[in-house]
Amino acid sequence: MLLETVSSPERLRALPESDLPALAAEIRSALIGTVTRTGGHLGPNLGVVELTIALHRVFESPQDPIIWDTGHQAYVHKMLTGRASLDGLRQAGGLSGYPSRAESPHDVVENSHASTSLSYLDGMARALVLTGQGERTAVAVIGDGALTGGMCWEALNNIAAAPERPVVVVLNDNGRSYAPTVGAVGNHLAALAGGSGRSVFEQLGMAYIGPVDGHDVPAVEAALRKARDLRMPTVVHCLTRKGYGFPAAEDDEFEKMHTISPSGSAAGETWTDVFASEMLAIGEQRPDVVALTAAMPGPTGLRAFADRWPSRFVDVGIAEQHAVTCAAGLATGGLHPVVCVYATFLNRAFDQVLMDVGLHGLPVTFVLDRAGVTGSDGPSHHGMWDLTLLGTVPGMRVAAPRDGDALRAELREAVAHDGPSAVRFPKADVGPALAALDRIGTADVLRRGSSVLIVAVGACAGAACAAADELCRDGIAATVVDPRWLLPVDSALVAAAAGYDLVVTVEDNGGHGGYGDVFTRALRAAGVATPLRTVALAQRFLPHGSRGAILTEHGLDGPGIAATVRSAVL
Repeated sequence: MLLETVSSPERLRALPESDLPALAAEIRSALIGTVTRTGGHLGPNLGVVELTIALHRVFESPQDPIIWDTGHQAYVHKMLTGRASLDGLRQAGGLSGYPSRAESPHDVVENSHASTSLSYLDGMARALVLTGQGERTAVAVIGDGALTGGMCWEALNNIAAAPERPVVVVLNDNGRSYAPTVGAVGNHLAALAGGSGRSVFEQLGMAYIGPVDGHDVPAVEAALRKARDLRMPTVVHCLTRKGYGFPAAEDDEFEKMHTISPSGSAAGETWTDVFASEMLAIGEQRPDVVALTAAMPGPTGLRAFADRWPSRFVDVGIAEQHAVTCAAGLATGGLHPVVCVYATFLNRAFDQVLMDVGLHGLPVTFVLDRAGVTGSDGPSHHGMWDLTLLGTVPGMRVAAPRDGDALRAELREAVAHDGPSAVRFPKADVGPALAALDRIGTADVLRRGSSVLIVAVGACAGAACAAADELCRDGIAATVVDPRWLLPVDSALVAAAAGYDLVVTVEDNGGHGGYGDVFTRALRAAGVATPLRTVALAQRFLPHGSRGAILTEHGLDGPGIAATVRSAVL
């Protein structure tokens, strides 16, 4: 097996060119065999096999730093830099699904949010010159989808202005991000691929080489060597096919093979499924509702809405900042936009949420999929920052549904509101409905007790109820409430807390500035002296692993919540 002998880029460079097709076939077979079992980003990596081989034959990583944007296309890079076996990929203790500096010096940056590589590239190229290493070449591999992000163009504005710096931008053009690449950038690249026109990169002052068949190793090597030898900012335009060599992935119109779940994983109704169906129902009744996403119509559940009302659907590409301010413009124009992004990607548009939506008090609904622990995607993708960020936006309302019925109801309440709102839910199956016994203000009471009040955020309600049942067997009577709307804190719930010996808040957000902190401030402001404990995620970058295991580690399962209560009252 050739792959077993290629333990480093040096070994790869020593292979004769005649061995490279067989090596590519072995890599592709290993990807299909492993990723279909462990889960992960299959399509993007199948598409860069030959491109990655060529990169590591031309450049001398890590002396020539290679930056991947986004890092989910770096599996082949891992295999060629001493990590040939992907067994354990995205599993606890195994390889990360993204570049990881803890794994290898060849992983220069842990780049897993799109459109950042060219800014890293600009900075690293400057650093090479300033530290006397100007003979090295800094390289970034960026997909055409990521090139729709505004940060890329901020970087190009600077890269192109320094013609003396050796910088190579490898444009991996497969016509897609999750979905087909949208907008003028995609149109321009398609024209270049067809041999038409002068590239925008040349107009900025950069050299342009291509288009090149990205599945032809000798052709890519020749283009990369030419770019390296130019010693100036150069774009190498490689045409690839996502999922190349695996028909099920190549022909995947709806991106099921972009990232796949582990074999044997359950396929129940997810939170995203519930949201998708309710958005259709709302769309039928509310012609003023417009949906926006950032290159993810399928993963965020908006594909059916987009198919039904294409004129009321906007895919802005990988450009969350633009999505939010575009939504502000739609709201100013009398519509009600619903912006659907992963919770972790809302981080990128915080200024726009604060100053473009919040400052104007506009009726924009944010739907935050993958809130809380996402599991195998690791530290960059855990949605554990949104409550903290949104809590700083004056006038922002935030809901966290506990089950599918609550999601439907709270989504409708959000789009009926005349100001900014957010609805957050996890990456998981919905699970059984939890019936309300009563209400305290706007909060639903799920269990009744007399000594402890457990306030459970969203999907944590099930674990909180399990904890209350366990505590009951120990003689500790706990009330469990789902606040439904976390922000603003309900004054009736704050007043009710005065009647308990202990309050415990439970949330799948970082502890700093999360719901527990907000509720503590509300108690203090109301003069309520009841002690409070918060069960939340540790305020650090959490590694990849299963959602259940990470929640258990942080005491966010039934036994963990019960243990927190016992430690405070016994």
